[in-house]
Amino acid sequence: MHGYSTKPFIISPIEDVEAIAENKTTTLYLVRHGETEDNVNQIMQGQTQGRLTERGVEQAHEVAERMRRECIDVFFASDLRRSIDTCRIIAEPHGKPVETTPLLRERDWGGFTGMFIPDLKDRTWPDDIETIGQMKERARRFLDLLRTEYAGKKVLAVGHGIMNKAIQSVFFNKPMNEVERMMNGEVRILMLDEG
Repeated sequence: MHGYSTKPFIISPIEDVEAIAENKTTTLYLVRHGETEDNVNQIMQGQTQGRLTERGVEQAHEVAERMRRECIDVFFASDLRRSIDTCRIIAEPHGKPVETTPLLRERDWGGFTGMFIPDLKDRTWPDDIETIGQMKERARRFLDLLRTEYAGKKVLAVGHGIMNKAIQSVFFNKPMNEVERMMNGEVRILMLDEG
């Protein structure tokens, strides 16, 4: 199961940092944003901005505390508010800025955006929902960016539930439905070999 957990966790850091830099392996700390009001209310957020709840802010602070001693070279977030706000809290102890990218945006749910999730169970999917193929292409582009521009670096990236699944699907070369769901504030570590 690749170390998956239903609770937030961090795998022990790699001891030999020099070996990582030498072989240009990039360490990706992949994080799901903190809980939002729409998560609590079961609203399909998609690419809306979203607002962290008090619990979501606490989750971000918990990740910040666990990551405090890690030497992170760069912090990435999707360009959606819930991801940026989470990443800023995590990056603050490091005194580093947050870079944003649309590559990490959540899935575009098209006509389902803003709807109550339990009401969608038996609905026909509209044609304007982003496909799995489109999401996985964004995931590939993000991983390629890290391998080429940040080889040998430690990168923390705050994304979203479905998009983080797409990233792991590409990384592990397995279907998205075989990737365990990430909880809000959860961290997973991916070791990216050079291109």
